[in-house]
Amino acid sequence: MNRNTLISIIIPAFNEEECLRTTVLRITETVEAFKDEYSFELIFVNDGSSDKTLDLLRQLHKNNPEWIHYISFSRNFGHMNALRCGYDNARGQAVICMDADLQHPPSLIPVFLEKWREGYEIVFTSRQDNMKTGWFKRNSSRYFYHLMNSLSDVQIEPGAADFRLLDQQVVQLIRQSKETDLFIRGFIPWVGFRQYKIEYTPDQRFAGHSKYSLKKMIRLALNGITSFSVRPLRIAIILGASISGLAFLYAFYALYAHLVLKETVQGWTSVLISVLVIGGLQLLTLGILGEYLGRMYIQTKSRPAYIIQESTLPAPL
Repeated sequence: MNRNTLISIIIPAFNEEECLRTTVLRITETVEAFKDEYSFELIFVNDGSSDKTLDLLRQLHKNNPEWIHYISFSRNFGHMNALRCGYDNARGQAVICMDADLQHPPSLIPVFLEKWREGYEIVFTSRQDNMKTGWFKRNSSRYFYHLMNSLSDVQIEPGAADFRLLDQQVVQLIRQSKETDLFIRGFIPWVGFRQYKIEYTPDQRFAGHSKYSLKKMIRLALNGITSFSVRPLRIAIILGASISGLAFLYAFYALYAHLVLKETVQGWTSVLISVLVIGGLQLLTLGILGEYLGRMYIQTKSRPAYIIQESTLPAPL
């Protein structure tokens, strides 16, 4: 490695005006010790912030144009698309991504670089929650990864975060992907390569609050499952066949009781339950089919994943 080896650090930012200066200071202090070995670029991706995030980024870039850059979207396109934009525009031989709220400790950057020097193309982190992490956050995360790994063909490390280092070879694969709504957390284990896991405990959020609402978390889970598996469709087929089989058995029993036993089958409750179960199963199956068809519909439009309104990077790759 030499001074000409460029390392890119990308940070999506959505309404992070309270964190930016401290984040830049902490990262600068961390990478200062490696200035003789590498050159660095810090790229913020402003995801349509409505506060003073963009104004602060302009000022930070003006104060240090060689070190700090930013890309600003025309509107909010979401965290995953902001990450993808960072990967699309990062010029480094290795790319590190992290959050702007300092829950991803910059002190791990030297460990990333050490493992990358050892030959690992992917150095990723696994979040280890403690009691300081909220009950909802801890449990929703655990159930998300359990559901994801149960239904998906790709196994994601529980607690996997968007705090990682990728070699330029892996970054190129992300750029080449034509998938409209790319689920990067699932894409990373899918590509293979040599991977190294680092367990970490997240620091306290420096300021602000989580930008991931329950709605966004559910959308992320659905995106992850439908991106890498058709298993939900197969489960729907199995459930449909099972319920249909039970319904036919019940129908044969009703005919036997009426024609052979000469009994009128009683049980409006059971009939009502059967209708409700079958109807609910049909709606569930239609919903699963609709989710996959919706992804195909969006993909066929071939719309860009994001729109850049303003950028300080010298030129697009």
